[in-house]
Amino acid sequence: MTDKRVVKWGIMGPGGISGNFASELKHAPGAELVAVAGRSKEKADAFAEKHGVPRAYGSCEELAGDPEVEIVYVGTLHPVHRENVLTLLRGGKAILCEKPFTMTEAEAREIAEEARKRNLFVMEAMWTRYLPVIRQVRSWLREGAIGEVKLLKAEFGFDAGWNPEGRLLNKEKGGGTLLDAGIYPVSFASMVYGERPSRILSTAFIGETGVDEQYSLLFEYEGGRIASLHGGVRLAMNNDAWLYGTKGKIHVPNFLAAKEATLYANGEEPVTVTDDRDFVGHAFQAIEAMDCLREGRKESAEMPLDETIELMGTLDEIRSQWNLTYP
Repeated sequence: MTDKRVVKWGIMGPGGISGNFASELKHAPGAELVAVAGRSKEKADAFAEKHGVPRAYGSCEELAGDPEVEIVYVGTLHPVHRENVLTLLRGGKAILCEKPFTMTEAEAREIAEEARKRNLFVMEAMWTRYLPVIRQVRSWLREGAIGEVKLLKAEFGFDAGWNPEGRLLNKEKGGGTLLDAGIYPVSFASMVYGERPSRILSTAFIGETGVDEQYSLLFEYEGGRIASLHGGVRLAMNNDAWLYGTKGKIHVPNFLAAKEATLYANGEEPVTVTDDRDFVGHAFQAIEAMDCLREGRKESAEMPLDETIELMGTLDEIRSQWNLTYP
C-alpha cells in the first residue's frame, strides 16, 4: 500500500496558472503548500496571502534553500524554465514543471541530465495525461479495443484576442501557438502513438508580432499511421480528439480537460465513460507526482523524461520549418 505521507510543496512563479494549481491542491490528498517564490517579493506576498501560503520569497534561490519544501511546481514563463528548474534541482528539490517543459530539446536534455545526476524526481506538468478519462482511453488502447490506431485527429484553439504585449503573442515571452495551446495536440499524438513521427508536414500563420497564431500539422508514422493536428491562439476550435483504428474509434470531446470519452468498437454498443469532478483537474498531476515520490520513483511512467525530450525535439523541428526562432 502506498504511504500517504504529507508532501510539502513550493510554487515558483506567482502567476495565474500557479494560482489555479494552488487552488486545486486541496483535491490532492496529502499535499501541503508551504512556500511560494517569484522575482517580485510583493507579488509572492500577495499570492501567499490569497492562497494561505506560510512563506513567500523574492527569488528562486531562496525557495531552493527552503529545507521544508520537497517538491516545487514551476509555473513561470517557459523561457525561464531551464534557469528555474536547474536552480531548484541544485537545491535538492523534486520538480513538476509546467508545459512547455523548456524552449528547446537541448534545454530539456540538460535538465534531465541534472536530475538523473542528482537522483531527483522531475515530471512535465502535462495535466491532461493524468485525467481519469484519459487514463481510460489509454487503457482501451493498450487492450486493443479499436485495433491499431491509423488516424488521430486532435485540435486545441481559442481566441485570446489581440494583445501584442501579452504572453501569447510576445516573442520575448516565448509566445505563439505551438508553445502554448499547440503543445496539447502534439503531446496527445505522442501519447497515442508512443514515438516521434517519421515525417512532419506543417504550415503556420506567422502574425505581425513574429509568432505563430495558428498551425496545422500532419505527422506520419511507420505503417501508414497518421496524426492530423491543429492549434491556434486567435481562433476558437472544437477542441475534440478522434482516434480511428482498424476495429473501431474513440471520441474524446474537449480532450484537453476531458470529462467524457466514447468507445465505438466495431459490432458492439458504444461505451461512454464520464468524470463528474467539480474541479478543473490540475490536482491529478499533483497526485501522480506525490505517488512517485512516496514510492521512490524518479520519473512518471505516464510522462517519462525521455518522452518530454522527444516532444521538445519535435517542436524544434516544426519551428525550423517555419524559420521561427526566439531570442
